[in-house]
Amino acid sequence: MLQDSSVHITSFCKIRNHKVWRNEELIYERKTEGTDILQDMYDQLTLNYPKFFKMDNLCKLGTLAAHVLLHHLRLENYQPEDIGIVLSNSNASIEADVKYYESSKAYPSPALFVYTLPNIVIGEISIRYGCKGENAFFVSEQFDARLLHFYVMDLLRHQRIKACICGWSDVVNDTMEACLFFVEVGNHNGVNFTAENIDKYYKQDLNGKE
Repeated sequence: MLQDSSVHITSFCKIRNHKVWRNEELIYERKTEGTDILQDMYDQLTLNYPKFFKMDNLCKLGTLAAHVLLHHLRLENYQPEDIGIVLSNSNASIEADVKYYESSKAYPSPALFVYTLPNIVIGEISIRYGCKGENAFFVSEQFDARLLHFYVMDLLRHQRIKACICGWSDVVNDTMEACLFFVEVGNHNGVNFTAENIDKYYKQDLNGKE
């Protein structure tokens, strides 16, 4: 039976409004807030992914967070089906849905928001990084570290995957929040993958303090 002590968080990314952390190092900051800074993040973090401009804000946020999380890792050490993706948020696609509703009062157009659903966030990450393992997107009232830990560990214990991109990506109006983890079995260059450590990382403020 796979034990928690064999599974580690080897990379971590956190985005909260106008700041971006990688492994607790602040790598981007802008004084002004609001979702318009997603474009600035895209430029500063050199994402270089033209499909970014078709996405709604939820998908843009998840894609940026995954880029920060993964760009320095060697994913080629895994087969595509060995890497899973498990994400969650509190409102599914409501941010884009509200914008569509408001715009449709003037002229309805189903093409206005091409990428709106949470599973498209997973789809974009899968395509860009070649991940073909198990995936899921949960909608919960708030960040739930225990649910995230339980589900990912269940996939690992049953050998459905060998590594996982997991965490939280949420956009409500001008408030943005992403907290992603890359989890591996047998790689000890990180902290133990436990619900307590997941919750600790999520609750840290932007100065790295509890």
